[in-house]
Amino acid sequence: MHLVSSNASGWNAIVDVLRGRKIVVLTGAGCSTESGIPDYRGPETKRRARNPIKIGEFLRSEEGRRKYWARAAVGWRKFDSKRPNPAHEALAVLEKTGHVLGVITQNVDRLHQYAGSRRVVELHGALSEVRCLECGDITSRNALQAKLMKLNPHFARLRDIQMAPDGDAEVPESLVSDFDVPSCNRCGGPLKPNVVFFGESVPRRVLDDALELYGEAEALLVIGTSLAVFSGLRFVRKAAAEGMPVVMMNLGHPERGFDCVTHFWDQAAGESLPRLVDDLLV
Repeated sequence: MHLVSSNASGWNAIVDVLRGRKIVVLTGAGCSTESGIPDYRGPETKRRARNPIKIGEFLRSEEGRRKYWARAAVGWRKFDSKRPNPAHEALAVLEKTGHVLGVITQNVDRLHQYAGSRRVVELHGALSEVRCLECGDITSRNALQAKLMKLNPHFARLRDIQMAPDGDAEVPESLVSDFDVPSCNRCGGPLKPNVVFFGESVPRRVLDDALELYGEAEALLVIGTSLAVFSGLRFVRKAAAEGMPVVMMNLGHPERGFDCVTHFWDQAAGESLPRLVDDLLV
């Protein structure tokens, strides 16, 4: 293990190991925090966080689904307004110039695509889509939002609500019990955001796409993730087992997988990735 941190020689070693190699990028929530989207494990979030809804609660409980959609109806307004930051834009440039083959992301915000990245594998899905649990029909989250606001007009007037990770929000419990949740237009079944909830597994098709992209890599660049979730950790462990360079740019050491990292840079993604663009494009 050859770890380097925030000094000139360390940065030069990172540029040298990435230059000329086919790079695949793995991103986590730290890539989007500078866009104003909270993460689950950052210092600020930890002080106020509650546990996110688990898939079991969502599937078995109408009350659980009502609570989720009530909070999401408020959180979506802020979530949907977020835009790519310099980290997303830098990765799009690196792909366009041929330095990066593509991005495997744990994020559900689609900011990579909005920034211009073309080859993106979304391990955990995307909040911009809604899936019916009965017939599998996929619809737009914005279309559902319009229905949610029509059925619950008093929610449109809520202000100063604290945003939580993944489009969630803190909503008073007193407002949740009467929240009206629409069903699928096609079959009347319950609706779920088209994302992987806590307790769910990454769909096999998505994992296969990610492994295919990873298989083309000669270096793995890991951005803004604690690696606490196995869906991302597996790629870092796989790269280490295969002797592939693993470069990590993150604020602080990850919770897991640090022993697999060959080069580490302790800095926010919005600062480090534009610098990487400048140096690789020389």
